[in-house]
Amino acid sequence: QVQLVESGGGLVQPGGSLRLTCAASGRYALSWFRQAPGTEREFVAFIAWHGSSTYYTDSVKGRFTISRDDLKNTVMLEMNNLKPEDTGLYFCARYSEGSVISMAGYDYWGQGTQVTVSS
Repeated sequence: QVQLVESGGGLVQPGGSLRLTCAASGRYALSWFRQAPGTEREFVAFIAWHGSSTYYTDSVKGRFTISRDDLKNTVMLEMNNLKPEDTGLYFCARYSEGSVISMAGYDYWGQGTQVTVSS
């Protein structure tokens, strides 16, 4: 049974930082997606199961860092210099096949953790 549980969301001011954690039931290639109210879920960052390959959407490059701790089966998303447009429900998902930026490439999803960037 694949399980993914996100944590670490909260309310932060613009320019602030948050660290999200995805606790997984095994060692998987995983991504973070986010969804703002009234919008489609969008890809944020990907990390391969071996950790040496990562990929980011352009809007978060230089501000977000995805990493993994395989001893704990966790994947983290370090988010710095947060902007109001980063607000949304953040999901981790297990990569299955195909394009890493498409939701169709993922077979299991967590329930999400809310990130709100506001002054």
